[in-house]
Amino acid sequence: MGKSQKKKSMRRHNPMRVPDSHLPKGLASASSASTKTEAILPIIQKMESPDASDRKWACVAVSNLIQNDPSTRRLLQGKNVVGALITRLTDSEEEVMIEAMGALRNLCIDGGYDICAEMYNKNILTPLKTFIPKISSVLSQYLEAPNTAPKNTQRLMYDFADNAITTLWCLSETSNKALDAINSINLIPFLMSFLVSRDKLSIAPVVAAAQCLYVLTDDNDVASDSLKSDAGYLSCLLSIAQSSFQPSNDKGKDSDDRRRVTLRVLSSGILRNISPLPQHSAASVIDLDKDIMLPLLQPVIASVSLPETASRAQQLVDDLASEPRLERLSLQNTPRSDHKLTAEIELEQLEATLRTVQLALEILTGVCATLPEPSAGVEGDTEAENENEDEDMANDDEVMDKMNVLGSETNDGSANPTVLPSLVPSLLSLIQPTSLSFHPLAASSPHPPTTSALSAIHISAMECLNNIFLSLATFPNTSVSADAEGGRKVWNEVWASLGAVGTEFGLGQERRKEMWEIGVGVLWGVAVVWKGTLSATDEQIQVLIRLCEGSSDDRTRVKCIGALECLAQYPQSITSNQVIANFLLKLLPTASSSPVGTESLLQATSALIDIYSDETLPYDINFRQNGMLQILVASVEGVRKAVRGIDRKKPGGKDLRRRGEEVRDNLIAFIQYRRNLG
Repeated sequence: MGKSQKKKSMRRHNPMRVPDSHLPKGLASASSASTKTEAILPIIQKMESPDASDRKWACVAVSNLIQNDPSTRRLLQGKNVVGALITRLTDSEEEVMIEAMGALRNLCIDGGYDICAEMYNKNILTPLKTFIPKISSVLSQYLEAPNTAPKNTQRLMYDFADNAITTLWCLSETSNKALDAINSINLIPFLMSFLVSRDKLSIAPVVAAAQCLYVLTDDNDVASDSLKSDAGYLSCLLSIAQSSFQPSNDKGKDSDDRRRVTLRVLSSGILRNISPLPQHSAASVIDLDKDIMLPLLQPVIASVSLPETASRAQQLVDDLASEPRLERLSLQNTPRSDHKLTAEIELEQLEATLRTVQLALEILTGVCATLPEPSAGVEGDTEAENENEDEDMANDDEVMDKMNVLGSETNDGSANPTVLPSLVPSLLSLIQPTSLSFHPLAASSPHPPTTSALSAIHISAMECLNNIFLSLATFPNTSVSADAEGGRKVWNEVWASLGAVGTEFGLGQERRKEMWEIGVGVLWGVAVVWKGTLSATDEQIQVLIRLCEGSSDDRTRVKCIGALECLAQYPQSITSNQVIANFLLKLLPTASSSPVGTESLLQATSALIDIYSDETLPYDINFRQNGMLQILVASVEGVRKAVRGIDRKKPGGKDLRRRGEEVRDNLIAFIQYRRNLG
């Protein structure tokens, strides 16, 4: 049962804002799905017009057309709109350049990896590099003499800085190649200048700079070392994370208040990314997780009601649909990219609030992955062995925890996981889907950005729960495990969430599948914590069996088997025990073949050993009356063959081989033990 960690190969923190996987592939299907096909050609033509006002119109029109419309975005992409907009970044007219930068930023945010990769391949970094010193120079002038430039000019520069920084942030998550190129620019001083001067600047580009820093310092030594090398930077980040402010009573300032909360959350995330901090810094004496992360992030995740947010978003979407509005793409009138209706602005604010909660959950997932800290020797590995296996153990998406620590009765006295259960109530509420949480089957969402943010929150909250119950299972807390009623409540709420998500997987439903893949890990952890006191319904057992049989992912099968193993050990559930045991026996190998992958095979074998390790339990009658000993004996050679076939050189192979040898030896010893019982 592996802890949820961010994948090194997938750097993007936010999912695609306007998903398009539910759409058939190809420009023809995009053309048939789009209602704006006729507007595409005039935009592309005017992008190259000798008239600057036409070029500006075309750039603004791109931003307006792609809003919540993946089909039209695909059509524009097929007409090389990315290349055309990058060309406009060197336009002779400043307004055209500014609007082109805004359109590219919106394409990055809405379109995700594919568009970002296209921008990188078409050399967007070359003009972006030239903007950095220019932005720095203009901002320095504003800071020295704030009243020298008109407010409108300042706002344009702030918006331009926000768009350029956000584009760099998205590009840095596209690939390691793009990240290396951005590392070579040495962005840290530029980005930190916004945070250092935050009180004198507009909050929007400051938050964009913090978001870019948060992404750049995630598993990236170049950026982390640059940040840690300056004590002033560390003091600034710590000051922001520890700051407090009173929300304004002025409704016009509500947006700025939300952004300040986001800035605090981002600063705490940056500090955690670059930890451990240098010993000479003032922040090095602070326990980041317990003194900063949890006190800051716990109120953030408890501050939002997802059902209320979804209801309000739906109401605003309905209002927009019924409200007549001026056509913003008229060829006779230049559109304005900043012209938004009140309902549109509120929808953006709701999304921003949801994204801040998602960000807090993302950081908490890491906190829950390390709390409580195990003391030396708990795993029985030497320090040298741990150092040699750091890389393997860091990628828990590839390496399940093969050390069987979930069944351990060891309780590290120095580990105090009491802080973790306090997060559970808020997380349980955040995994419950709303009417807008997932794309409808074979259809699009009424408001894709809200749907994207809500589903991301559900998944992040489920990842937090996964790590919490792994920690509680690894380091048992008797006050938690003794609360059988609390265990049943958690179990039922996780099932309620997964039941509402449903099992209709396919195009456009990737997030539903992801919820199940993480959720079954939570069920496993809960089942371990309350093993022997937690029973499941017949339907729940069958769902786990069907999920295990239907999944092509060995990790998901292992989680299902682990949960079933624990449920089989409820003493009074003799019938359920037999159903589970019969299923597990089907997963055992023969001398010549195996019905499942090696990880699943080992998990099933280990599960049967653990279930029937105590012959005095009521359900042991199933073992004796159903000839299970003979079936286990017949599987020994198949288990040996599977263990011999494990390649130590593959990622995680060393741990899996060690785990396999342990299970093989346990199987042989268990067979002998049961034979001795007669």
